[in-house]
Amino acid sequence: MSNFSDHIVNQRFRKVYEELERYNRIKGKSDLAKQLDTYNHVINSILKGQRNITVDQLYKLFEIYGVNANYVFGSSDEMFLEGRGAFEDIPTRSMKERQQNGRSNITLVPERAMAGYALEHQDRSFLESLQKFSIPNYEGNLIAFEISGDSMLPTITNGDVVICEALERGEPLRDNQVYVIVTDVVVAKRIQQMKEGNKVHHLRLISDNDAVYKPYNVDLDEIRQILKVKCRLTSHAIN
Repeated sequence: MSNFSDHIVNQRFRKVYEELERYNRIKGKSDLAKQLDTYNHVINSILKGQRNITVDQLYKLFEIYGVNANYVFGSSDEMFLEGRGAFEDIPTRSMKERQQNGRSNITLVPERAMAGYALEHQDRSFLESLQKFSIPNYEGNLIAFEISGDSMLPTITNGDVVICEALERGEPLRDNQVYVIVTDVVVAKRIQQMKEGNKVHHLRLISDNDAVYKPYNVDLDEIRQILKVKCRLTSHAIN
């Protein structure tokens, strides 16, 4: 019997699988099998070196998870395409850069106003009642959220402020980037788009502090607003 595990593509596929599982981008073999339009036992056989992964399965792996084809074929050490790795840093600025004069184009939603924002984020009078500020080099109408808790450690620390840009419904999203997702609550999470066929049906919300906080799914029709996190402001030391 052939030992398919000797093939570089299958070796690299196994490493990709381990990385996707490690960062909760998949929930095991059955989850990956569904995304690659195949069966649990097929993925299991590939991982065990009992068969080769097919070209069609590879194309889906590249498209859905941003895996670098050159890595899989052995000509690169970068597993994921730029901007689509397991984790991506958020630009960090000091809280001291906040300015409350001049244009003040950033609306601050403090922790105590999160519940109100979830209900009234389209209410102009509610937004105008909130404090505003600006920081250098960030233009346009932006929303900032005061983050509490440790679910996004070490990327976002308790008390940090994340500055966000609201997205129009249907705008493209990027897996593994941090977004603020507004349902009946407001949370900052990394996302993974979960598809049935070519259509996204729900988002998987992923905490960086994954040893404590497990990923969970939200249906698209539960989501009231999605905001892309552009940077964070912190009072902690910046390297």
